[in-house]
Amino acid sequence: MRFGKTLRSSIYEPWKGNYIDYSKLKSLLREEEIADGNGGKWTDDDEGRFVEELVNVQLEKVNSFQVETYKELRERTAKCESRLEVIAVPQAEEKDASEGTKLGKDEKDSTLREVEKELDSISKDINELEKYSRINYTGFLKAAKKHDRRRGSNYRVRPLLQVRLAALPFNSEDYSPLLYRLSAMYSFVRQNLNGSTERSLSVSESKNVEHRYISHKFFIHPDNLLEAKTYILRRLPVLVYNPNTSKVVEGSQLDPTITSLYFDNPKFSLYTRKVEKAAGASSLRLRWFGQLSEKPELLFEKKTLGDSDDSEEIRFPIKEKYVMPFIKGDYKMEKSVQKLRDRQGDTSVEVTEFEKTVNDIQQFIKELDLQPVLRANYTRTAFQIPGDDRVRISIDTNLAVIREDSLDVERPCRDPEDWHRVDIDNIEMEFPFTGIKKGEISRFPYAILEIKVRNDAKSKAIEWVEELMSSHLVRETPRFSKFIQGIASLFEDYINTFPFWLSFLETDIRKDPEVAFQEEQDKKAKRVADEHAVGSFMGGKSASSFKPATASPSGRVAAFPSIEASADRNGRNGKARTARPDNDDVTEDHDSDDDGVQADRERIGMTSGLRSLFPSFSTSKYARRHRESTVKLPPGVHEPERWIKDAGPVRVEPKVWLANQRTFIKWMHVSVLLATLSLSLYNGAGKSNNIARSLGVAYTLIALFAGAWGWWMYIKRSRMIEQRSGKDFDNVLGPIVVCLGLVIALCLNFGFKYKAAKSHVDKQELYNYTAEYLLRTDNNFQRPL
Repeated sequence: MRFGKTLRSSIYEPWKGNYIDYSKLKSLLREEEIADGNGGKWTDDDEGRFVEELVNVQLEKVNSFQVETYKELRERTAKCESRLEVIAVPQAEEKDASEGTKLGKDEKDSTLREVEKELDSISKDINELEKYSRINYTGFLKAAKKHDRRRGSNYRVRPLLQVRLAALPFNSEDYSPLLYRLSAMYSFVRQNLNGSTERSLSVSESKNVEHRYISHKFFIHPDNLLEAKTYILRRLPVLVYNPNTSKVVEGSQLDPTITSLYFDNPKFSLYTRKVEKAAGASSLRLRWFGQLSEKPELLFEKKTLGDSDDSEEIRFPIKEKYVMPFIKGDYKMEKSVQKLRDRQGDTSVEVTEFEKTVNDIQQFIKELDLQPVLRANYTRTAFQIPGDDRVRISIDTNLAVIREDSLDVERPCRDPEDWHRVDIDNIEMEFPFTGIKKGEISRFPYAILEIKVRNDAKSKAIEWVEELMSSHLVRETPRFSKFIQGIASLFEDYINTFPFWLSFLETDIRKDPEVAFQEEQDKKAKRVADEHAVGSFMGGKSASSFKPATASPSGRVAAFPSIEASADRNGRNGKARTARPDNDDVTEDHDSDDDGVQADRERIGMTSGLRSLFPSFSTSKYARRHRESTVKLPPGVHEPERWIKDAGPVRVEPKVWLANQRTFIKWMHVSVLLATLSLSLYNGAGKSNNIARSLGVAYTLIALFAGAWGWWMYIKRSRMIEQRSGKDFDNVLGPIVVCLGLVIALCLNFGFKYKAAKSHVDKQELYNYTAEYLLRTDNNFQRPL
């Protein structure tokens, strides 16, 4: 389907006039003239008109509408919160409220239903706004590509457009905070309308038999890769991959090379549904480690995104010689099924699960006419403490995506009668795959960092993870997928939608540390404001009534159920069903590749204690010198007159007082020494030696200043200790004044002495000359005539 037709079918009627005018852009390119074979001369004026329309008119129009619409949605959400607050506050104070202040049941139900209807409208508009952003983003890329292809001999627009897209929020807006607020209000409305205390369990409460992981993905610039690896190595050891069954692992074992072969059909329906985040979107791949010549184990893996944004995975191993017969439907893994029956028995659950998995994947291939279309090859470095899977980190480098399709009948990249490219595997081609044609390969410019934190991880175990995620070393990229990246970069002519992170690839993702810190603080300020807005109508009630999981048994704060529900579950931590005909364990770490909703990284690490009370509190190295700016408190919450830290008696360790006293004694010691020096100098000088007496007075003044400064700082620091002040205790003014005074006095002393010595030498020379002259004169008178 051509993009113009796709755009027309995707328009949301109420916003019809705010979409990109794709037809006008095509007319400015004068496509009709090109089609007639008379393209005419493309002048600087033509280029200027097109760029002006694309960048300054259409892009500004789309971005302004997106910003204004999102602002309007936030305002509508705030109004709903205000209306619910009227209901929530009297409930919280029900025991103290008079009958006249209580809302009637009919009035309350009417308000709740009106709010629920408004929430439905807001939810619909958010969904439409996300579609609006995506289709317009694709339209701009399509227009730039069409320009560069037909008028790009002297002018190229796409690099400029990519930079502008990366700087505008409409293609990278995070709607998660707004959805969290809607989720909390939906929960409140349902509780009151149903007349029951509905409470969704947190992840750790709902299923204690399995662990869930919250996944975060980032880009790492090659210049920062080594620093990021060494930072992780100081906390986690490298998880060495051993392809053999032996337990002995050599320290020189290289990082494994992973190859994933992705399936799709000529219409790229799997890709489209995955980009649009449609419920039930599935993906299929065949994955192995190393080279095929080494006879590695191959795994068929299918993932499906559920209605609740949880992903379900099924997979089974297969031998290389059975892959093509299985894809064609001629082989149904009969031998593997029979081996499993001989071991487990005909009625075994493992046999039933294996047969079901094989049939599901084979039927999935048949129904959608799937075929291999893309190969992703990369090197993985994994970090994990053996026996401790609370934090699992992997870094994928040397990522290359290669066309593996046979869509072009005349020049297929892969033989249609084979399931993989033999020109790559037979000669064991490795990165950078120099033998592949330019249009068939795309080398990804960055490394991909994936951090998985178990939901019950303690705060100390993940504090350094938070510091890494908020540092300048990484660029957060939620929902990144190698499959989506490969299709978007190699099959542009076959698809009509693109992922948002493409604009990042045309810009420099490196950041200044201070800029990274400021961005972190801005995100937290926005998140805290959203949490306070929700808390304004939930704060009056008990935590268990409104917040489905105020604190899980692990101490983790989970303000909204949707946050925990977004955990990415892998292997034992998700609804993964692995069917295996034997008992050999898979030694590799599972590659999630973005399926399932990736959690908001701001939520991780919200543990008990100080960080539970103050969500904006950060312990990263960037936040140790800065703190969150003051936020507007919600209704009913007042700033405390006395901090918790100031409550109770003052208890200070003796060593703190003694340190202050030692500093005071040192200052007194300096003062006494200077005073002794000045008095000795003054008394030793004669009445006629005014220079020495003046210097003695100067040293006395410095000694008095040192004593006064030491006493004043002692009193000031004692008061700060008693008040538990957070201000700095150091003050460099006093030492600087004393040092400068001594240096000046010594320089003056040297100058005066030098001047006096020089004057004495001059007088002595004059005396000697006079004496010699008189002696010669006397000798002349005594000489005989």
